[in-house]
Amino acid sequence: MAFSFARFVTSSICQSSRLSVVSPCSLYCVFSRNMASHIVGYPRIGPKRELKFALESFWDGKSSAKDLQKVAADLRSSIWKQMADAGIKYIPSNTFSYYDQVLDTTAMLGAVPMRYGWTGGEIGFDTYFSMARGNVSVPAMEMTKWFDTNYHFIVPELGPDTKFTYSSHKAVSEYKEAKALGIDTVPVLIGPVSYLLLSKPAKGVEKSFSLLSLLGKVLAVYKEVIAELKATGASWIQFDEPTLVLDLDSHQLQAFTEAYTELQSSMLGLNVLIESYFADVPAETYKTITSLNCISGFGFDFVRGTKTLDLIKSGFPSGKYLFAGVVDGRNIWANDLDSSLSTLKELEAIVGKDLLVVSTSCSLMHTAVDLINETKLDSEIKLWLAFAAQKVVEVNVLAKSLAGGMDEGDMLITNGFFVNSNAAQDSRKSSPRVTNEEVQKAAAALKGSDHRRATAVSARLNAQQKKLNLPILPTTTTGSFPQTLDLRRVRREYKANKISEDDYVDAIQEEINKVVKLQEELDIDVLVHGEPERNDMVEYFGEQLSGFAFTANGWVQSYGSRCVKPPIIYGDVSRPKAMTVFWSSMAQSMTSRPMKAMLTGPVTILNWSFVRNDQPRSETCYQIALAIKKEVADLEAAGIHIIQIDEAALREGLPLRKSEQAYYLDWAVRSFRITNCGVKDTTQIHTHMCYSNFNDIIHSIIDMDADVITLENSRSDEKLLSVFREGVKYCAGIGPGVYDIHSPRIPSTEEIVDRVNKMLAVLEADILWVNPDCGLKTRKYAEVKPALANMVSAAKLLRKQVASTN
Repeated sequence: MAFSFARFVTSSICQSSRLSVVSPCSLYCVFSRNMASHIVGYPRIGPKRELKFALESFWDGKSSAKDLQKVAADLRSSIWKQMADAGIKYIPSNTFSYYDQVLDTTAMLGAVPMRYGWTGGEIGFDTYFSMARGNVSVPAMEMTKWFDTNYHFIVPELGPDTKFTYSSHKAVSEYKEAKALGIDTVPVLIGPVSYLLLSKPAKGVEKSFSLLSLLGKVLAVYKEVIAELKATGASWIQFDEPTLVLDLDSHQLQAFTEAYTELQSSMLGLNVLIESYFADVPAETYKTITSLNCISGFGFDFVRGTKTLDLIKSGFPSGKYLFAGVVDGRNIWANDLDSSLSTLKELEAIVGKDLLVVSTSCSLMHTAVDLINETKLDSEIKLWLAFAAQKVVEVNVLAKSLAGGMDEGDMLITNGFFVNSNAAQDSRKSSPRVTNEEVQKAAAALKGSDHRRATAVSARLNAQQKKLNLPILPTTTTGSFPQTLDLRRVRREYKANKISEDDYVDAIQEEINKVVKLQEELDIDVLVHGEPERNDMVEYFGEQLSGFAFTANGWVQSYGSRCVKPPIIYGDVSRPKAMTVFWSSMAQSMTSRPMKAMLTGPVTILNWSFVRNDQPRSETCYQIALAIKKEVADLEAAGIHIIQIDEAALREGLPLRKSEQAYYLDWAVRSFRITNCGVKDTTQIHTHMCYSNFNDIIHSIIDMDADVITLENSRSDEKLLSVFREGVKYCAGIGPGVYDIHSPRIPSTEEIVDRVNKMLAVLEADILWVNPDCGLKTRKYAEVKPALANMVSAAKLLRKQVASTN
């Protein structure tokens, strides 16, 4: 499980024949010296998803809490040793989590909602995982996207009566754990202000309640944590305050000053780092935060923070450390070392050599773990990449180069990295596989049109109803059905050429038939084929599009034990052949009910991939949209009358700064419309979105011009409905989710009826659909069958209710 940095360095150096004589011993010496280097955070899942499998085994009752804790301890130990062996000076601790770092902070503060029955003391797995996943009697806490990433965090629920007590000593325990290994770490805490700004008022609390009014109570617990960390020997503490990059009002900005001024006496004798990431901080925020005398250092993102360098040039506080995030923590492209070193030298001239620390732009948890174990990537593309383990080396190479004072051997090795970096950059620029002139011309020709369907949505819905003849409050699901172990085995064996294509098709056909029959038995109105042939909703399509590359183990955590393997978009995108028509046509032939074809939309494919950084994201998105448009046309020609084009990640890509959002929404919405602007009025286009805050982009969602949209709603306490209460008129079909699919809990018929009645209070019955929050892939059939049965029963009861009032 441990990563060998010496092995990585040796393989990297040996790619240059000039440097192949360097010995592994001298390589180790280069990276065993602790230069001014820092890592914001590191992937916690393990190189082979060890945490995922340990969690799911524990949840299934197949292993004990002690077994889970052993896997976790081994992962933490391995990560710390990797960084220490690489020569990282400022190594983070408390970035590991069993589920989510914000949930860890909720546990630390003892801010457990009353419904979980926690009575005090150290929070254990039962309470912790009930908050994350729910249990048989109570639902989970809300889950939403972490800024503009595909990671999901558990949203704290706070109110004036929330009692805060120091209830999880995880940060201190993990610091001690690393110290026992001989490794001094920097404990990382979610900052108190960001924690409150990322929270929501608890159910029953007025929406106008100021979460920042709880700051004093929260700080009391932070003081206890800081005191205990100081007592155990910590010399640095890192506070992650990512909300610093948002558009903050004066009251929110003042909270940062108040918080750290209040903590100042507790932090005496400690070095304190405030870390921000994902964008540049606004000028006024920069001025406020850098004026805090009690803070020792400030971490900024120089990758996505396009204006960060200019801010530093405008003035940086004397005697303070600058942690410069020049190695990208969000993407997998090898660092342009020459360019990064140039930026660092500019910064060095401002803050001084002794106060400049080379760092990652954000936590490396948003990238894949380790490139060394990749067998699926060809050598050319592999040369262009760096995963988390390699980025750790890049950080230290830059720190070493910046520090200077190297002997001849060190200089030879370090120069070798720069030679390889330049070779990788040149290879990408000149590779013929990156550019497809035909695709570029087609994308360029899209400009000048808004790509709208010719007929208004109301007329289209009438035409579709005549063809489909659906009941009022039609029921459907959002795509996937449970992926059993047998199903995964079939796909794995087919990929490994252990079974024939005929055997594979037979097995998938059998699974589709089972899913279709189940839906018919449940009396669902619009069916899906269950997606048994798909490994992932993005990877499946990317594997069939040109311009994509795929990894064997490039897993990234999405939430809890859920991991995704993002494709790598390295070149221009096109569709060589149909991707889904065979399976959708097969499924439709099994039933007389409408079969909904399932596609992933261009914006979601883009936002859930590692995207090329050599052209604007909008250009890549338009290319993907043209590929999906061809698929939509083929599905329609094959007789499929309902086509769902998922845009689960449209909100996720929204820039964090308001000034940049309109431009993104324009090209993102346009990309969706490109996919389906040519279909007939009688072809019903659905889309689906999940686990984001939709209210602030509702007008852009309407502008997508889909016939039907299904959205996550139940886990977020139905806050989506508030936008309709506030007077937004929605005329297309809409299906706010009626139950949370990320929890094993089975909703009752009465609960679903109650939820739909809340929808009927703000939406017309003739546009409302009844469906779960999201796809059912991660659930078990023992949960899915009764949940869907209750959903259908609820819809039938509600139809009678609606009929009786008309």
